Amino acid sequence: MSLPQPNAHPGLHPNLHRLAEQAVGRAIERGLTVATAESLTAGMVAAVLADTPGASAMLQGGVIAYANSVKTDVLGVSRDVLDALGSVDGQVAAEMAAGARAACGADVGVATTGVAGPEPHDGKAVGTVYIGLATPEGTTSFAYHFEGSRQEIRALACGAALERLLESVSSLSYRG
Repeated sequence: MSLPQPNAHPGLHPNLHRLAEQAVGRAIERGLTVATAESLTAGMVAAVLADTPGASAMLQGGVIAYANSVKTDVLGVSRDVLDALGSVDGQVAAEMAAGARAACGADVGVATTGVAGPEPHDGKAVGTVYIGLATPEGTTSFAYHFEGSRQEIRALACGAALERLLESVSSLSYRG
């Protein structure tokens, strides 16, 4: 009798691991590498990707950028942008993704920033999330608003990042 595989992160929804498996598989198929830059999710995206067998063939690395100094000094996010817009913004997410891509030498960078709560941050409501993507074709970001506990918002943001990563590695015209 075979036993079910334990979920490496039991608090996370199993769909996150399915999304990660799809993203890892597609990136490997296409010869693409990925890097992460995470504020809100604090490494959760990279961890869920790394839970997938074969991830070492596509996951270059990641940066946990909780502090603005890490966003600027490590990822190259513009201080002027942070001062003007705050850390929870689509432009910040896009610049974080570009910084991760550059720092890790990856084809695709994915980033998360947002407010998990319990209090608003930088004038942004709890549940405000931005996912940034950077590819050889350019950078972009996607805005979300999630409801739930701090843990739920972080998990939903991780799922959104994995979905956007899967879309990117599936449709990217660039091939490594």
